[in-house]
Amino acid sequence: MPEKTLSPGATIGILGGGQLGRMLALAVARLGMKTHIYCPDPNSPAFEVTPHKTVAGYDDEKALAAFADAVDVVTYEFENVPVQTAHILEKLKPLAPNSGALAVAQDRLAEKDFLTRNTIAVSPFRAVHTRDDLHKGLADIGLPAVIKTTRLGYDGKGQRMIKTADDVDEAYAALEDGLPLVIEAFVPFDKEISVIVARNGHGQVQCFDPAENVHENHILKTSTVPAAITDLTADDARSIARKIAEALDYVGVLGVEFFVVPGENGAAATLLVNEIAPRVHNSGHWTEAVCMTDQFEQHIRAICNWPLGNPARMADVVMENLIGDEINGLPGTLSQSDQPHVYGKLEARPGRKMGHINHISANAPAK
Repeated sequence: MPEKTLSPGATIGILGGGQLGRMLALAVARLGMKTHIYCPDPNSPAFEVTPHKTVAGYDDEKALAAFADAVDVVTYEFENVPVQTAHILEKLKPLAPNSGALAVAQDRLAEKDFLTRNTIAVSPFRAVHTRDDLHKGLADIGLPAVIKTTRLGYDGKGQRMIKTADDVDEAYAALEDGLPLVIEAFVPFDKEISVIVARNGHGQVQCFDPAENVHENHILKTSTVPAAITDLTADDARSIARKIAEALDYVGVLGVEFFVVPGENGAAATLLVNEIAPRVHNSGHWTEAVCMTDQFEQHIRAICNWPLGNPARMADVVMENLIGDEINGLPGTLSQSDQPHVYGKLEARPGRKMGHINHISANAPAK
């Protein structure tokens, strides 16, 4: 955890040079500080917005030490930074979020065990180390189910649906190189929502409004705010997100994704946590356009031990991801109330997030 409040002129070290690092660096500049990006990819889009960079592997201890010497605090923009890298750096400079939070969030089994220990509801799950584990687990939780790798899964990668007994062996064979695996009961959810929560080193917490998320081909396509949920469900989601941040002794912005499961016979909906992301989050990009403090500034405030900003929303909004070659039609699709953000990636590959548009409503925020 950062030990002191950083002042303008400080240097923020960011592990990872993708679009999230780029947007964080822009927020850092607005607050009068500098950014130093550390990333192995020499074509990282975040390098375009700061002159301070290190191109080196995450296992290069000499480069990591020089990087730490050049910055005042270290953070990261994606959760697959090796935990060993985090351990090395937090011995040299304040690291936020801490390496414990990183270890929990980058391993699906560790994440589910953490949530279960903290009495936070998740879908039924079982660890899978062998084919027999898979069959025993499915006997416990039933079908349909989803089998996933425990690490390095995102945008639908590293997972298979098991609808019937005929799918079991094929799904296992497709993923067994990534053992251990985890199986989860398929959740008959009504919708998916997420909450962006921030916590600083003094324990101050702020939550943004829940967003309702729609995925296409397992990739987030839109986040709509306000979400079509009751006030009670929205309050429950914020409360759970806060509980997670406090249990992790978290500093920074955290994304918490939920399944909203409809209640039976008129009962209130219930929430199951799908996953957590120890970083600024795609489903929080809408905050750039309509919040007094967006998620990127909030993250920098948190890791610098500044008072957190007001997350109040000033208009309704739909964030739309631009995937692959959708970016090529951007100028012709904009309306007067659209806010675009282009990530500066060199190649528009299928399934790659190239930018987003915040479609801002002229209406006052819905309650």
